[in-house]
Amino acid sequence: MRIAIVGVCASGKTTLVAGLKAAGFDAYNVAQEHSCIHDFWSKHHPDILVMIDATLPAILKRRKVYWGEERLVTQHRRLADARAHADLFIQTDELDAKHVLFRVIEFIRSWKKNAGKERVEAVEKG
Repeated sequence: MRIAIVGVCASGKTTLVAGLKAAGFDAYNVAQEHSCIHDFWSKHHPDILVMIDATLPAILKRRKVYWGEERLVTQHRRLADARAHADLFIQTDELDAKHVLFRVIEFIRSWKKNAGKERVEAVEKG
């Protein structure tokens, strides 16, 4: 089972992919936020598409970036198709990396039991 992870810069994609791989899952990061290709996320035909997101204030707490809200708006526009097709969406602002990883693994296990029939929007608060 292939799991594609998309999200804005500094939302936690790389950390999430590393955690999923360490847990034995075939996960990969899709740089959709940099691509003008509408459905770039679908290139490798993932079984599950996970989108994680963060606001600019949360991003600035995580790392120093040299761009502002306008670039984030552009990234969200480029991610619109991925969000519309995401099996799971998580706003990561108030979550640490371990909580995001736990939530995604929990979703994957549930998805396997339900044979992928459900789509879930999970907006969690710390």
